[in-house]
Amino acid sequence: MKFKHQNHGSQMPELNLLPMMDVIMTILTFFIVVSMSLTKFQSVDALLPSTEKGISQETPPDPLVVGMTRQGQVMIDNTTANDTQIAQQVVNYFQKNPKGNIVLKADKSLPYEKVVQTLGILRDVGGDRVSLAIE
Repeated sequence: MKFKHQNHGSQMPELNLLPMMDVIMTILTFFIVVSMSLTKFQSVDALLPSTEKGISQETPPDPLVVGMTRQGQVMIDNTTANDTQIAQQVVNYFQKNPKGNIVLKADKSLPYEKVVQTLGILRDVGGDRVSLAIE
């Protein structure tokens, strides 16, 4: 009687990792839940400031809106203005409203260079209270 000896090469047995991963995740979840339940939250009695005292009673003034048309004209109060008129009106605005802001509203098809030039004029006169309007 002759037995056939089959040699399939040196095959490594396959190891199924899914059951081991399930066990590890279960143990990890158990330790997380136990550690969360063992921690005790401590509180401190402290007097917190109320919101009533921090509210400002004065309303901010309306911003000065400076518009730029598609042709590059600067408009303040629906009238065309040049660089010196812009500076004068901004100075007058800040004299009336020391805490006021300036908003530059330029047409989106206007070249960026013209917007930057006008923004520079406004910032020279208005300081850091100049912002760009977006839609």
